[in-house]
Formats: sequence, C-alpha cells, structure tokens
Amino acid sequence: MLLTVSGYGLAQPYAASTTVPKYWVCFTDKDLQAAPALSPQALAQRRSRQLPVDETDKPVSVAYVAQLRALGLQPLGQSRWFNAVSVPLTAAQRQQVARLPFVREVRALEPGLIITSLPHANEPKLAAVMAQMQASDFAQAGLTGRFVQIGVIDAGFFGADSMSWLKPIAQRGGFRQIRDFVNRAGTHNDLIHTRETRSDDHGTEVLGAIGGYDPISGLQLGLGYDASFYLARTDAGNREFRGEEDNWVQAIEWLDSLGVRLINTSLGYAKGFTNPKENYAPAQMDGHTSLISRAAQMATDKKGMLIIVSAGNEGDDHTWRVISTPADAEGVLAVGATNNRLWNRIGYSSIGPEALPYLKPNISCFSLYGTSLAAPAITGFAACLMQANPKLTNKQLRDIIQQSAHLYPYGNNYVGYGVPQASRALLLLRSQPLPTSNRTVTASGREVDLELPASVEGQVSVFRKKSAQHVIRQEALRPNKGKLTLHRLAGETHTTVDMKDAVIEVVWQ
Repeated sequence: MLLTVSGYGLAQPYAASTTVPKYWVCFTDKDLQAAPALSPQALAQRRSRQLPVDETDKPVSVAYVAQLRALGLQPLGQSRWFNAVSVPLTAAQRQQVARLPFVREVRALEPGLIITSLPHANEPKLAAVMAQMQASDFAQAGLTGRFVQIGVIDAGFFGADSMSWLKPIAQRGGFRQIRDFVNRAGTHNDLIHTRETRSDDHGTEVLGAIGGYDPISGLQLGLGYDASFYLARTDAGNREFRGEEDNWVQAIEWLDSLGVRLINTSLGYAKGFTNPKENYAPAQMDGHTSLISRAAQMATDKKGMLIIVSAGNEGDDHTWRVISTPADAEGVLAVGATNNRLWNRIGYSSIGPEALPYLKPNISCFSLYGTSLAAPAITGFAACLMQANPKLTNKQLRDIIQQSAHLYPYGNNYVGYGVPQASRALLLLRSQPLPTSNRTVTASGREVDLELPASVEGQVSVFRKKSAQHVIRQEALRPNKGKLTLHRLAGETHTTVDMKDAVIEVVWQ
C-alpha cells in the first residue's frame, strides 16, 4: 500500500488547554507577491476551467504568524481562503491581539459542534443502493471512477487496508495521501492501524460506500472502486470537542492545493453538548452563518470543487428535523436517504429548511445506516461521470446528477430530486433526450382521479405539498385497478405521485 506521509499520522494531540477557547485571528492583508499555494496540477485545472487564481490562493503572511509566535501564542491552523489563523487565546491575549495593526478581526470559533449522530455499523451493507442507482449501466459503459481523485474529509480511517472490500484499493496504492488535522504535534499516529475513538472507522465505512468492492464474493458496495483517494481526518469522533471547523477548512484548502476536485464529507454539525446558548439553532442552517458552510461555498464558487455532503440524521428529532451544516450551503450537493421499497424519505433523514431560497437536500438514495453512507454512494456516482468526461465543471456535474434523479424536475425538501439513475446520466452526458417519464396534471376542486401506467403494482409514494417544494407529509397509497384517487388536503397546492420510473405532478387550482 502506497501512503504518502504528508502530515500523515501526527501522533499525540497538540497540547492546547481545553479551558482556553480558540479564535480566528483574521489579518488585514497578504503578501501579494507570494506565489499561490497551489500544486502545478491545481494551477493547470484552474486554467483549463477559466477559474482565476486570486488573493485567496496566496498563503497567509509568514511575518504575521511569526509576530504572533513572538508574543508566546501558538497558532494551530491556517486558512488562506479567510486569511486567518486559529489560536487559543485568554481574555487578556484576545485584547492584546485585537490591538495589533495587522489584525482585522478576532472572531470566536463556533463552539459546541458535534458529528451528526450515526447508528454504528461494522460493515456497510449497501448493495441495494447499487441496484437502485443502476450500477450495471455504469459497469457496461466501463465507468469505475478510474483516474478520478476523491478527497474524503471524515473522522477516521481505521482498518481501511484490511477490510475485504477496500483491500483492492490499498493493494494498488489507491490511498495516495493521508493527513491528520486533529493531531498536530508532529509525532506519528497511524490513522489506518491505530484507533483513538469509537468513530475512527466512520471514514472507513464511507470509503466502502464510495468504492468498496469484494473480488472474492463479487459484492459491489460503491461505484468508484478504481478511483484514487486523499484522506483528511478533521473530527476526533463524536466526543465533546469545540471549535473544529478550522480543521475542516484547512482540509478543504489542502485538497484544493493538490488539485482534488471531488470531495465527500459525511460530517454534519448542528447541536452542542454544553452551554445551550452556544449551540446552533435550526434557523442558522441558512447557508452562510457557519464558517464551514462559507468555506464550502467558496470551494464551489471559486475553486471548482464538487462537495458532496450528508444531509443529516435528525429527521426524527422534533427539536431539530432540518439539515445540518455544511449541507445548507447552496453550492454543495446535499444527500438525504430513502427507504428501499418506495424511495421516499426514510424517517431519520433530515429535511430542508423552508426558509431557504433553494432546494435541500438536492438528491437522495437508499441507506440503512444514516445519510453518512448515502452521500458517499453519490460520490461514487459522480466519480463515474468525471471519468466519462473529465472536462465537466463542478456545476455541470451537479446539474447532471440532479437531472438524472428519478423525480426531476419535481423536487421537494424531503428527498430533493430523488434517486440519480445511471441510465439517465449517461444520456445527459451524450446530450441525448431523456425518456418522457413525467407529466403535470391540473386539478380543480377537492378530488382528482389519476390513470397510472399498467406497469405500476402495489403502493406508490405520494408527497403532499403546500408549495412546489415544501412537503406537508408523505404517504404510501395503493391504486385501485390502475386508478389513484387523491383527496386534497387543507393547504395542499401540489402533489407528487412517485412511481419510481414515472412521476405525476398534480397542481391544484
């Protein structure tokens, strides 16, 4: 197994006191004569996609960091995108730093962040989602994610080289670089062979859902099993940590510097553990409140990256229910979870806030074990498309994935546009027309009878909506002799009837 040790394994946690809060120290300017902190590959990709190299690509001022160190401070991380460093500061130190002429702002890191709750599973059993997304169509086209670089930002990758479904990746040197943004002391910590927390195999399960394949049993768990992987650990698990957003920002900037364009991050941040006044509120899932969301949006808009994010597992939590951050960022592809029978929202999957002016989640797919394993299934899907056409921009990729989904264009805030279909994606890649599988019906009064295709058997999924996108409730209804009768609910303006291979959108007058 080939592992490039660039920050890989850094052994023991840094010695910052847990009683001293961390702050972003934002600088006033940069050395604009400094070279961009980008690899030749990253620079070439920017040029090919006509994305400018700007001030956000210049490194943080070495002189400013040195002056902070001269004051006895210990910067822990740097962000060239936000021109800032993260530093533990006492109240007195914060006042001292704020008065420095080169400091624009001293901002408290968001406290009280936790990894989105995840029912633990020793082995991801995701073969069903492969059938749901039509994996065989990609296989027949020879699409396996080959030559595609995927960045994975997660909580740990313990055992990634020993799991049967990941051994082929390890044996061909597919884990290209691994970097630990949690432990910074410079000592060695083998992320793959050492477990620090009970969540250290979370990233391993995510890798399986992206590109897992067991050559002995023939079981395919992920679509992108020929991809190359760049792994970043930013979360030490689901313990009580504070201010870990800076780890994520540094990881996404590191991946950008390497030219990695496709990112999976199955981490969602929502609630805190200690002072309730310091927690996020559901209303703050607005795409611009959290630092991590702003960084994800910058990566999308300015760096040409496609970031695929788990929507969150709080759909059954009536004190929260909505997606977590950074799934709220407009530019990311937020992935919810469906059940495997009707393809409607599985109970735990978080819903999109109604206040957002854009649709979240964007799409969904089947997962028994949380949206943390739904997002990587879509990342494997994206890798196949990138292999088919490496020149696609991140926004073109996002559009193809959304338009290939089975409900498109009738999205909703429960499952987005639904489940991406490989057959539809391949047609879109070839600029060929999609089969006509959806229709709009205008209904008046309180009732409408719908004639369903003869192929429909058993129950169908119905989304009752109070607008074009916002669901009142979802139901499973059984047609009678090929006819489905809908009785309009109070406040219902639209109804989506989902038959998997066909969709009817009812617009009530």
